[in-house]
Amino acid sequence: MTRTLLIVDDDQKTRNLLKTYLEKQQYDVRVAHDGASFMVEFERFKDDLSLVILDVMLPDTDGFTLCQAVRKQSTVPIIILTASADYTDRIVGLELGADDYIAKPYNPRELLARIKAIHRRMQLAGPGASARYLRFAGFTMDLVERQLHDPQGAAVILTSMDFNLLRFFAEHAGETLDRGRLMEQTRGRDLGPLDRSLDVQISRLRQRLHDDGKQPALIKTIRGSGYVFSADVSASADA
Repeated sequence: MTRTLLIVDDDQKTRNLLKTYLEKQQYDVRVAHDGASFMVEFERFKDDLSLVILDVMLPDTDGFTLCQAVRKQSTVPIIILTASADYTDRIVGLELGADDYIAKPYNPRELLARIKAIHRRMQLAGPGASARYLRFAGFTMDLVERQLHDPQGAAVILTSMDFNLLRFFAEHAGETLDRGRLMEQTRGRDLGPLDRSLDVQISRLRQRLHDDGKQPALIKTIRGSGYVFSADVSASADA
């Protein structure tokens, strides 16, 4: 896995501190000061990036707009930097395709831990020894290419965490999975009392699967217990 990060933040001191700190952790760090410079760097290095970090407040645009622009071209993991008390920012970021968020002000060590957690989950989500494909309800998951195709064969765009969550559901089909366990699988941390990120992610995943949120057939809510993936899942090594 590459270890190239792209960070956009309009505060020069913050950019320099993060770049220096993360480079000491053996990351290749690219930085941008606004949306325009970010897009230039993204277009230049998008095939090499392992993660993008977007500040919400920028002088010429905002992190949400950049998140949408990235998601139209790439499934690279995205971390949103948000105002500490603004839960709306966090929810909007996740709905637009971000993989995680961190509140400002933050400790660089916490950001590093989030980066490592995302990279670790991407590595652990590699294919098993025997099965490359998981199939359910007409959908096909390619665990090597990390792609999902719908019943018509069209590619379904998922974030890395969405893919990991769907794979976890598919590999534990029929099991009731509590929210804490799912949170650990997708965020690598406990579920806080006001944390709605898992709910947003599952809602987004249902939309991608065309699974009716009011009467879902695939990802069902078990009141008071968690969720269950109710589809019949088959695994194979060949397409």
